[in-house]
Amino acid sequence: CHHCKSRSASAPTDTSKIHYEKFWLYRHCSSVQQRDRQAQKAGQLFSGLLAMNVVFLGSAFISSMIFNKVAITLADVWILLSILKVLCLFWIIYYLLGTSRQPHAVLYRDSHAGAIWIRGSVLLFGSCSILLNVFQIGYSTILVHCKSRVEIVFPIIGILFICTQAYFLWHHSKDCIQVQHNFTRCGLMLTIATNLLLWLLAVTNDTLHMEIESQLREVERRFAGSNETTLCTCPNMTICKVFQKGYILLYPFNTEYCLVCCSVLYVMWKNVGRRISHHQIPHTKPKFKLQGVVFGPLLGTSAVIIGACVFMMYQIQATSLVPSRQVFVIYYSYYIVLLPLMSVGAVIGTIIHALEKKELDTLKNPTRSLDVVLLMGAALGQIGMSYFSIVALVATDPRDLLNSLALSYSVLLIFQNITQNVFVIDGLHRQRTPPGKEEDTKEEQNCEAYSQRRVSVLELGQEIRKASLSYIHTYSHLSWKRRVLREISFFLVLCNIILWIMPTFGAHPIFENGMERSFYGYSTWFVIVNFGLPLGVFYRMHSVGGLLEVYVTA
Repeated sequence: CHHCKSRSASAPTDTSKIHYEKFWLYRHCSSVQQRDRQAQKAGQLFSGLLAMNVVFLGSAFISSMIFNKVAITLADVWILLSILKVLCLFWIIYYLLGTSRQPHAVLYRDSHAGAIWIRGSVLLFGSCSILLNVFQIGYSTILVHCKSRVEIVFPIIGILFICTQAYFLWHHSKDCIQVQHNFTRCGLMLTIATNLLLWLLAVTNDTLHMEIESQLREVERRFAGSNETTLCTCPNMTICKVFQKGYILLYPFNTEYCLVCCSVLYVMWKNVGRRISHHQIPHTKPKFKLQGVVFGPLLGTSAVIIGACVFMMYQIQATSLVPSRQVFVIYYSYYIVLLPLMSVGAVIGTIIHALEKKELDTLKNPTRSLDVVLLMGAALGQIGMSYFSIVALVATDPRDLLNSLALSYSVLLIFQNITQNVFVIDGLHRQRTPPGKEEDTKEEQNCEAYSQRRVSVLELGQEIRKASLSYIHTYSHLSWKRRVLREISFFLVLCNIILWIMPTFGAHPIFENGMERSFYGYSTWFVIVNFGLPLGVFYRMHSVGGLLEVYVTA
């Protein structure tokens, strides 16, 4: 009929408008995928709400302890955190002995998660935190007549929690668990919330500083000839002094341990139920090799040596009863020289990234996404403190020598953080460079040099000369862009290491020079520094990992 002919004639023109969702198989598969996606989002939402409520509850306890020490004491906060630690311990043990051993529990492992440097950081900071708790137990045991039993029980539970958590993260940080999704998400979020509360307590608890001040007042009273003594001060015992000094020295490592564990646990939480396709698994992992860099290690080593000398000089003079003004000038001068060099290197590296023809890596990578968030978030600590310092210094006397140095230091620190973040984040999003011809040439030369070794002592000089020529040949065969990127990355790695060491072990001129403290007041500036300094230390440590990744993939 005419109607059928018209429909058949118009059929070819409508083929592009076929709705494939009408087919049963497509509709069934898409509904299964949609339900799976909705279940995953619902599980993440529920576990996130659990963590949020735990963090708010703990924050309320800690805030109440700060503002009303009569109603809520430090012992009450420790009891709450001990309960949370015990719950986390039960879940981790259940995961190790139950969940991870079920059939088809771990079908995929995220190769990007749990890098060796971050797992090594967990072990290093965890060991220091265990030693910190040992010192705290010894110190509280000596002063048991004026301290509660909770101050001894809390670090014991802390040691068990740190050991179990470190073992769990070392062996299972790459897991993409495929069973018990919701229970695993809730356990991971509970552990993240507990670590966050431990970090919050560490940066807000000023009990240690109050005890140090009370002991200084005790020394002053003794010099004045007074017989009055405070009730809870360290007696004249060498072991008590060792416990106290060790506790003060290792205190910053505990905050770093909590932040590192939170980052690893968050990646595990994102990987729950994740299925990794074959094209997302790298066939070859890039290895860290020092060959191909010369100027970066030389400049970086010089910066580390000079920084170590400045740090020791600062520690000797700034910790005295009357800190020398000259030591602050030297400290700020070192930073004013180093920070522009780091900023210039990061800008040059960013320009080289723009000149390269590498495509951006757009594959889903929770580890890289977290690295970017942590770099941007941790940088806010130093940037925030710098802006507070700029306002205080400009409002007081910016023409003074020390004030002008501190002002320049704050401005340069902001610029250095921004340029380094741009360089590292841009490098993390670049695709890995496949091993090329120069890599094969280098390996052949290394194998040849190894096979030509002789036992004779007379040929030792010739072997050294061959190794040197092989290194120079490798250096000359790298493309200039890759060579400059590796030099800059290695230089920035060493610079960030020394800038991590100095504040970690007690070099805090931003608090000890007294300028900002007199402007804002002791309490306000103490809170600002206690929030900003741990983030700044964490930023330097996390930048080292990001820069090593840029160096390896260059």
